[in-house]
Amino acid sequence: MTTAREIMTPDVTCIGEKESLAEAARKMADLDVGSLPICGADDRLKGMITDRDIVVKIVAKDRNPADCTAGELAQGKPVTIGADDDAAEILRTMSEHKVRRLPVIDGHRLVGIVAIADVAKALPDRPVGDLIDAVTS
Repeated sequence: MTTAREIMTPDVTCIGEKESLAEAARKMADLDVGSLPICGADDRLKGMITDRDIVVKIVAKDRNPADCTAGELAQGKPVTIGADDDAAEILRTMSEHKVRRLPVIDGHRLVGIVAIADVAKALPDRPVGDLIDAVTS
């Protein structure tokens, strides 16, 4: 069975938990991505931040993204997948938590991200269609 390590996008860029949301937005624009993992000084994953989070939770509330840190938006324990977990576990986790991207962890280290697009390229149509239905409903 296909594993997360085989289909993930490696070399993920993090935003530090103490870095500003303005910096997070710049990194997203430079990388042409809509989300970034939030990493702590201890190199552990603290959460995920999306461009939508910045707009809805900061800009729409008249807060300045330059004055807010990425760590302020890290909520709860991040949903992750193990690098050696199989495709069935990826599908189950994405469906259960209604997420489109999963940080891939090897031990305690972030090694990549699996997105719905990665799953779509690697797996047959039926499971991917079921996943998209679960995530978007």
